[in-house]
Amino acid sequence: MRLDVIFRVGAKIMLPFILIFAFYVQFHADFGPGGGFQAGVICTAMVILYTIIFGLDAARTVVPPWIPELMIPLGILIFAGTGMVDLMLGGNFLDYSVMGPDAPHGQEYGILIVEFGVLVTVFGAMTSIFFAIVGRGR
Repeated sequence: MRLDVIFRVGAKIMLPFILIFAFYVQFHADFGPGGGFQAGVICTAMVILYTIIFGLDAARTVVPPWIPELMIPLGILIFAGTGMVDLMLGGNFLDYSVMGPDAPHGQEYGILIVEFGVLVTVFGAMTSIFFAIVGRGR
């Protein structure tokens, strides 16, 4: 099919920009809408686009199913680990004030780390669900 080449080239051009946008949404959540959940869904949308254009086998080659399955507990560990670090530094669970040289910087660092954990968990969960639904008929 002649249009197939256009779709493949267009997708290869768009995929890096989708990933950059996901990281923009992730790291600018303090200043506007966005955060880990939205960035994780955008990253999953990138995998879905890749699967639609190149097929399920190619997508599973790029993102093997064990990676999203590993990312789910890793993201939860990042989230809970941030709270444990706060406890070890003398603060309350998920009270980020103790994580930096002063309270505002500590809160900034803590929120970024927790939101990154949310991104990892959401990407892993959504991608695992997508692979499970798409691969059911095989």
